[in-house]
Parts: sequence; C-alpha cells; structure tokens
Amino acid sequence: MFRRKWLIWLIPLAALTLIIFIAPTFAPGSDEPGPIAYSPPPLEESKLKKAAVQEDMEATDMLCTKECSAEMRHILAKSGASDSERRRHILTMMKSHPHMEHFVWIRNGKPVSYGQVPETARQTFQKQVMKAKAALARGESFKSNKIENEGHKYMVLAIPDPHRHGDGLIGLVKQDILTEVERLGRRNLRLVPFPSEGRYRTESADPETQSDITVRSGEDNGDASHYYEKEVVVKFRNNPDQSGMETIKKAIDAKHVRRVGYTYIFRSNTMSTKQLTRYFQKHWKPQYVEPHYLYITNSRKLNTVTSQMTPIVPNDALYSDYQWNLPVIETDVGWNVSKGDDEVIVAVLDTGVQTDHPDLVGQLVEGENIVAAEDQPKDDVGHGTHVAGIIAAAVNNGEGVAGMSWYNKIMPIKVLDGSGEGTTYSVAQGIIWATDHGAKVINMSLGNYASAEFLHDALKYAYDHDVVLIAASGNDNTDQPGYPAAYPEVLAVAATDRNGEKAAFSNYGDYIDVAAPGASIASTYTGNQYAALSGTSMACPHVSALAALIRSKNPQLTNEEVMDIIRNTAVDLGEAGKDNYFGYGQINVIGALEAADPGANQSAAAPAVQPIRRPFQLGGEIELWFNRIFNRFGRTTG
Repeated sequence: MFRRKWLIWLIPLAALTLIIFIAPTFAPGSDEPGPIAYSPPPLEESKLKKAAVQEDMEATDMLCTKECSAEMRHILAKSGASDSERRRHILTMMKSHPHMEHFVWIRNGKPVSYGQVPETARQTFQKQVMKAKAALARGESFKSNKIENEGHKYMVLAIPDPHRHGDGLIGLVKQDILTEVERLGRRNLRLVPFPSEGRYRTESADPETQSDITVRSGEDNGDASHYYEKEVVVKFRNNPDQSGMETIKKAIDAKHVRRVGYTYIFRSNTMSTKQLTRYFQKHWKPQYVEPHYLYITNSRKLNTVTSQMTPIVPNDALYSDYQWNLPVIETDVGWNVSKGDDEVIVAVLDTGVQTDHPDLVGQLVEGENIVAAEDQPKDDVGHGTHVAGIIAAAVNNGEGVAGMSWYNKIMPIKVLDGSGEGTTYSVAQGIIWATDHGAKVINMSLGNYASAEFLHDALKYAYDHDVVLIAASGNDNTDQPGYPAAYPEVLAVAATDRNGEKAAFSNYGDYIDVAAPGASIASTYTGNQYAALSGTSMACPHVSALAALIRSKNPQLTNEEVMDIIRNTAVDLGEAGKDNYFGYGQINVIGALEAADPGANQSAAAPAVQPIRRPFQLGGEIELWFNRIFNRFGRTTG
C-alpha cells in the first residue's frame, strides 16, 4: 500500500518537462578577477542574465561576420577563375549559406548582382552599398550597422579583391540568428516564462526566491609540469585594486587575466614569460611569480613526456580568436595523447542535430527521433547542433570551429521538440535507444528539478551497460538538485567562466562532480551558421568529449573508472578538495588522458571515490533517497 501511494505520486512527476540547460554568464569588466564562488542575489542575477544575452548576441555577430568574410575572401582568392566559374562559386555559396541573400560583384568597376534584396529594404541597402563601394575604392573592407527590416536583421559586408584594386564583393547577410540567440537565451534564462505554463504541469525554480550563500575560496593545489609561454602566475602580497589592475594590463599588453584561488594568471599578447616575470618582480614585488604550470591533483604524477609537449593549434577559421575554452582545459596539449577514435560514439540527447552542417558532415552516425519516430533527428532549435559541435565539429578543416575530438562520432537523439521541451519519457527512451545502439558516452544538456522513476531506471540500464552518463547541473544559481545530473550514476557538470570562476548562473551543491567552461562558447548552429551560447548546456559536452577521448585512449576502462579519472585529474578550484561549486575542480584534458594511458602510473587512475553501490533495494523515490545519502557519504569521505 505504501509503495502504491509513492507510485501514484510519481506518475505526474514522470511527465514533467525536461528543458535544455542553457544560461549565459556575464559580468561587467570580466577581465577583472572577482570572487571564485560568487552566487549573485536575485536582482543582480537578473541583470547579469540580461547582460549575458546581449553579450552572446554580440559574440554571435562577430562569428557571423568573420565566417561570411572568410567565404567571400575564398571566392575572391580564385585569381585564375573565369567569370562563369566565379558566378558558380557565388551561387554555390549562397545555396549552402542561405543567410547570405544577395551579392554585388564589382568587376572592373562594373557591378553584377546575384540574389534578391527585399523590396522594403532596397533604399537602405543602396545607401550601404554606396559606402561599401567607397571602401572598396580605398582597398578596405566594410561592415555596416544593423539594418532592421520587417522583423529581420541584416548587415552589409564588403571585401576587396586582392588582385584588382577597387573591385570586390558586397554582400547582404540576414542575421536572424541574432534574434534566435536572443529568444533562446531569454527563454531558457527564465527572463520570459518557460516552459509554457500548464503544458507539462511543470514548475521551474524561480531565481527571485533563492537565498544568498556564504562564499569562501582556496588556493590551487597541484604538481608542476610544463608551462605556457607568455603566461605567468602571480600571488600578490596585497591584491591590486581596479586601477592597479588596469595599469598592469596596459603595461604587459594583456590578452586575458583570470583569478584562480588566491593567485592571478596573466597572459600577454607580446611579452615572454621571462619578461613578465621581471616586470612583476620589479614593479609589484609579489609573494611569488612563476610560469603557468599545469596543475593537477596531488595523487598522481605526470609522464615525463608532458613537459616536451607543445599545444596543437588547428587551422579552423574561428579557433584562435574565439575558442578560448579549449586551451583553458589543456585540450590543445591533450591532442598530443589522443585525438579520439571513431569507434567510441557519443550520443547527444537534445533537440536534434543539423546533419548536413559543413562542420559536422562525416562526424555523425545514425540517430533517432524519439519525438516524431517517422522523422530524422533534425534540429529545429539550434541547441543540439551547438552541443554536438563542441564535442565533434571537424578539426583542422580550415572552416568554422574545432571540436574537442577529431574522430569520435556523434549519435543525434532528438528527445526535445521544437520548443526545446520534452517529457521524461522521451529522454528515458532516448537513453535506452542510445545504449542499445552502441553509444559509449551519453550527453544530456537538459534537466529539471523533479525525479522520475522511469528516467532513473533508464539511467541504471545505461550505467549497467557500461555507458558514461554526463548531465548539466542547471542554470538557476541554486543548490536544489537538478535531474538527471543529481542521480548517482551520472557525472554532474557545473560551469565556469573565462576567469576560472563559478559562472554566475551555474547551479551548485554536493552532487556536483566537476566543472567546465560554459560562457560564450563558440560552436556550430543551424542554417550552416555559428553562434556563441552560454550555460551548463555548453559545459556538459566538454566533459562528454573528454570521456570519449579517455575511452578512445584506453577502451578497457569501465564507465566508473572513466568518471574517476575525470574527477581525480580535475584542477582544484575554490576550497581545497571537493566543494559544492566546482566539485573536484575544472576538467583537465592532458592530465586525464595521461592517467588513462595503459602504461601510466596505475595510481593515477586509482579511484578517489567509491563506486556506486545500491544496498537499499526499496524502489522508486525511497531507494533513490537512501542510496544518494549512502553514496554521497562514500564519495565525500573516500
């Protein structure tokens, strides 16, 4: 009778919506380091989220501008092409990039047009074309201000012909992607009601009701290995104020500054490590200044080869300028150890994936549409395509972005509909389908604050079949556990920002395992485009990609051993040891891959936490509650 009452209570919970966890973080003057684990109060959180949407739109605008400009330069570079060949190239580009709607090709001073300009925008367009022509006459590029027309956003770009002075290409680019990024951010940040009230009888945590927390920080711990040129780590005797920090950044030509524990990491555009060291010793007399070493947990030792490794810099067009997130977690060094294996498949449970995106072609295997079984798992939101690109966008192809893995494949599983919503049943079915079809890692950038027995049973099924399960923690700046992240079988991921701090939006709690970058992450987007999005949704695939790289390096490791390696090799942030904001710390790709090496010191992969055990077979919520307490005690004291 007791169990029946529990089941009756669980039935409506099982139909609760799971929504994509995407929530930007932004702080004015983000180059200025701040507290490591700061959870903003409600009013400030709301302001930060609104500012974050704007920041992601601006970053997406820059991505669009650079990618479109690169396509136009590619055509103009074909100096030996005939007029008919160039015309074919332009039409092909417009077909594969439908947001590039109209071109004027200035050849020998004469304009030739391709595509159509909306009638209502022609007058404005012609004014911008005149400015563009003037820029081409000077041999300069041109970008217009935003053009608003009947609910659409446009910009005009002009790229000079490198072979004919005064000639070039002028393009009209539709930027509806900016509206999509704004809508997606506002909706999923709960700046507008989402999900739709009453659709799935769901409730969302309201940031306005969350209480403040006590914040403490700790110093990084780790062993030294190689260091990055043009970077130093400084611990001041007295931390500089904002004016002092601006003086430092100007003096060293700073590329970025971030705070980790009690120390600051400075990276210069022009000064070497030795020059930086001399500057700080002379002008600031710090407690210490040293090269930026790779810090890892104290329980393992690096292979001697690590210090000889140099970062691998791929030629993807947007990598160096926009993908700050991959070097921060040592992905570029980790590629020396493993670039992945196409036998290790990562299932992405999300809104689907654009299968013909030029940066994802050849990176996918057959997937499934749980929402509409008769259709392909195509992405009608953009979120799933963005997540997939973080993991496996084609690397070193000279186009777009680089994924964390060069060779691991993505299995797209559509479990969320065109509104970004889906039931626990659809997610559970997606987990089972992916497991039965060979997925070794499952990425779940989705969740809610209610548990469901069917969903948990599906996760147990995948876990028992040796699948690594990884989920986003959520974006309401709350310690309320989100599911599926809070289940003991799942690796729960929090988000960090560019400064290595807790992202303002990121959920926290004792169930957090690790953290990963989640602020303004550049990746693939629907319509053959690229966008910058932020949130634990973006942090989660970093960890999934790392799990795939580990399994590629050592296929003999079990799912729990993979998760232990990720935890054990994370760079400790915040309080010493595991804490509620970063878990065991921010993931470290090179450290994890060396620990996974079958020939490495076996202590490197030794579990620091106890394997999941289920001594209480009580069923449903009771079993979950007891086992969470049992396993958490083992994890925090093991």
